[in-house]
Amino acid sequence: MNKIESRCLLCSQPLKTTISWTRLLTKQFAPTICEKCQHRFVPSQSATALYEYNEAMKEYLHQLKFLQDIALVKVFRQELYMRLKKEKALILPIPMHPEKQQERTFSHTEELLKAAHISYSQLLEKTTTATQSSKNREERLNVAPLFRLKTGVQVEHQNYLLFDDIKTTGTTLKHATEVLMAAGAKNVQYFTLIDG
Repeated sequence: MNKIESRCLLCSQPLKTTISWTRLLTKQFAPTICEKCQHRFVPSQSATALYEYNEAMKEYLHQLKFLQDIALVKVFRQELYMRLKKEKALILPIPMHPEKQQERTFSHTEELLKAAHISYSQLLEKTTTATQSSKNREERLNVAPLFRLKTGVQVEHQNYLLFDDIKTTGTTLKHATEVLMAAGAKNVQYFTLIDG
């Protein structure tokens, strides 16, 4: 079949891919990074995350979130698709505060799911512009509620799966879980790209 030459989204080295019938029939996304860059990421041993936090992930998150390189949402789309395509729970990406999202111009958690062709809903809204990454561990554990339900939202008695980019102390996921459970959720679990 045809060969397509593109460049690695992380190091810009030439990236040769072949379009095959297997790739087309199994809905595999074309690779977006080279093998050398791929090997810099360490797979997580956890069932609730794809990768461990390391220097490569630190650089990736910085480039995606703070340098607003939205093309990088495609880097892990195949892995996210394989993990979440058969998920029975309603997937809820952790939202950004509207002001922060306006500054960044996109929600990275929503864009990661879109790139992987994973359906999701948004029932929560963030109540503060403060970021968890700017706080120390103790401050993170003692913050006021971070989320509330969006206006007019009804939480069904069903299973939900929260999706976030990284879990460090788990405070963000804990606060989102508490809001959903108090509103009538049957069960709330989580999955993250990175286990910090």
